[in-house]
Amino acid sequence: MAKKSMIEREKKRERLVAKYATKRAELKEIAADESKPMEERFKARLKLAKLPRNSSATRLHNRCQLTGRPHAYYRKLKISRIALRELGSNGQIPGMVKSSW
Repeated sequence: MAKKSMIEREKKRERLVAKYATKRAELKEIAADESKPMEERFKARLKLAKLPRNSSATRLHNRCQLTGRPHAYYRKLKISRIALRELGSNGQIPGMVKSSW
């Protein structure tokens, strides 16, 4: 149950990042521009802080699409090592054979 909610939470973060990406970039540009007055840069920083926290791209994390596990994630397959092993053992991944010794 909790695993699916983490996957959904990550999808929500991805939507927020996409939605606020241009606004966030504009505000960062204003805040970093030394030629602008200090007040204007400070206001841009305040507006940036008022944006949703989950709209920041640094809050995104690669997660397994099956289990929601954040560690040992294979980017090409978009699943974790544990899910990969399970699928391989069940013969659900073509060309993969599980070895044991």
